[in-house]
Amino acid sequence: MLVRKRIPVRFILNEIKWELLFVSIISFTVIAITKTFKDFLPEMPLTVPAFIGTAISVLLSFNLNQSYERWWEARIIWGAIVNNSRSLVLQLQSLVADGNDDVVRRMAYRQIAWCYSLGQSLRGLDPTDNIQKYITADDMDGIKKHDNKPIALSQLQVRELKALYDEGQIDTFSRIQIDTTIEALVAEAGKAERINSTVFPVTYRIFLHFIIYLFIATLSIALDHAPPAFVVPLLLIIASAFFLLENTATHMQ
Repeated sequence: MLVRKRIPVRFILNEIKWELLFVSIISFTVIAITKTFKDFLPEMPLTVPAFIGTAISVLLSFNLNQSYERWWEARIIWGAIVNNSRSLVLQLQSLVADGNDDVVRRMAYRQIAWCYSLGQSLRGLDPTDNIQKYITADDMDGIKKHDNKPIALSQLQVRELKALYDEGQIDTFSRIQIDTTIEALVAEAGKAERINSTVFPVTYRIFLHFIIYLFIATLSIALDHAPPAFVVPLLLIIASAFFLLENTATHMQ
């Protein structure tokens, strides 16, 4: 799906306002120092900022690729959770013996609660928030004793499935099929938790910002022959492109 939505310029500038402020300060400071000590400072060839700019491009490319892979993997995992949740309900409806509509409905709603609970847990919110309408009071009391609420809900599903098997309401093959689907859901939840707990090191972003500021400083010195009215806007435009790409990678992470 392609979302064709215009991004307000105000939003873009607000995302990098502090970075642009630092770029402006660095630019004016370096230009002032260069003009003041022009006779004492050696000439800065354009190859120096060009080399640093190339290094920034490589680092940004790596950051964007890793961020997109992280986002895409998370999207695949959540898609698998959605598909397996649908499959679980369909299996319950088709494999459980007739006359167990209440049990099937209870397990289906419990799976809905599992999805909401997992989503809340991944966001660092209360995993039991807004799931009361999908599970019974006994289920709610039972999962409150556990730290990992989605796993506790999966345990309830497995126990209910075992009870159906012991009562002869499903055969061995059907139980294996449903068990496999619940296993897949638990595995996908573990993958989602792994991505959620694995973050990019903060030092990488700090290092990248430092190199961008170094690039701005060296380019300011290399363009000392040009008027400041031309140099500063040019530096702001180039820095904006770098910082917006870096922010895009951060949002995807």
